[in-house]
Amino acid sequence: MSKKLIMICIVLCLDLFLFVLIYEKNAGAGEVPVSTTFYENVVALTFDDGPHAVYTKELLDGLKKRGVVASFFILGEHIEGNEELIMQMKEDGHLIGNHTFSHLKLDTLNDSAACDEVRRTCEAIEGITGEPVEYIRPPYGAYNDELECMINLNKVLWTVDPQDWNTTNVDAIVNHVVKNVRDGDIILLHDIYSSSVAAALRIVDELKARGYIFVTVEDIMIN
Repeated sequence: MSKKLIMICIVLCLDLFLFVLIYEKNAGAGEVPVSTTFYENVVALTFDDGPHAVYTKELLDGLKKRGVVASFFILGEHIEGNEELIMQMKEDGHLIGNHTFSHLKLDTLNDSAACDEVRRTCEAIEGITGEPVEYIRPPYGAYNDELECMINLNKVLWTVDPQDWNTTNVDAIVNHVVKNVRDGDIILLHDIYSSSVAAALRIVDELKARGYIFVTVEDIMIN
């Protein structure tokens, strides 16, 4: 083995060693860890339809306690009065995306009405965080890709859907996700139901015990 190749190997090993030290230090301090997309078993938790004054707060506190990041797709009509929750999402390292203003199917609206749904929510979020919105989850996964207002937004769908909106059975929600999740999956949940929040935190605990690492959808889509 050449000296050059040996030096490259040493540098890579040192880099990984330093990363692990920093990661463990942050996790031990209760801080949200940085994304680690070069690991196997990476998944993204996503939440639609919030924020909810009670349940989103409970969820955010639970995720912070566990050192986990997630992605929140916000309904514009739920922002007023919940601005502090939006800021908590930003401060805790979560991704904040657009879920339209009033949860209408974008492909059933004319271009003007559809873009109004998108723009109003982007403007409301940006007015709180001071940062542009880059991701959107169209309600029902339906949209017109030719809409001018959608061109610069990354569209996010999902790969694991326990249909938590349709049941209050926490065990059923947890079991569906844990049974079906795979590396690189995007899990769809909603932060407007008590049962969904309880299930989400159990899912985090069970998947972390199995070696999964939680990242935002940005990390999943980049890789």
